[in-house]
Amino acid sequence: MRRWLGAPLAAVVLTACVTINVYFPAAEAREAAQEFVEKVIGDEAVPVVVPEGDPQSRIEPRQAHPVAALAARVDWWSLVGVGSAQAQNQPDISIQTPAIQAIQARMAQRFNSQLRAGFDAGALGFAEDGTIVVRDAAKLPLKDRVAVNQAVADDNRDRKAVYREVAVANGHPEWEGQIRDVFARQWIASARPGWWYQSGGSWKQK
Repeated sequence: MRRWLGAPLAAVVLTACVTINVYFPAAEAREAAQEFVEKVIGDEAVPVVVPEGDPQSRIEPRQAHPVAALAARVDWWSLVGVGSAQAQNQPDISIQTPAIQAIQARMAQRFNSQLRAGFDAGALGFAEDGTIVVRDAAKLPLKDRVAVNQAVADDNRDRKAVYREVAVANGHPEWEGQIRDVFARQWIASARPGWWYQSGGSWKQK
């Protein structure tokens, strides 16, 4: 009798442990950051489409043994209640909220109208903390310097707001710092050739 009571108890304990094991979804955060950043900067990547005549499109999938195929489809952990707990603790990172999209729209408009020229000229750069820095004001026309400085300040305010909003919108305000770090790396990764960015405290050009 004791032997049979041990299994249900172990399943309950295991399920409870999995339920509280919430982790930061780094891969999902990177995907969300890339989507957000590319929509702000523009020039979104075009997905690769395999032509119909490509030999890869004619490769027939190898058929698995019926028993093996059935076993692969069974979620054995769900039989002891672990599957649903794991699903609850693999959160996606959503950026599809009105607040986030409003910030994104402002940043995209500002980038195209005021900031892009500064990056192209080498006057602006992406900092390591996910903000924009005026790295060489001398490369800006004198008449534009005040406006560009104001645009940089406004953009940095929106950047900090969106990092906070993404964390809050996904139910984990404590992720704000991690979200900021992921976005900071993505701004640099998405920088176009010739643009400047900070790395290890020094400026580098792509």
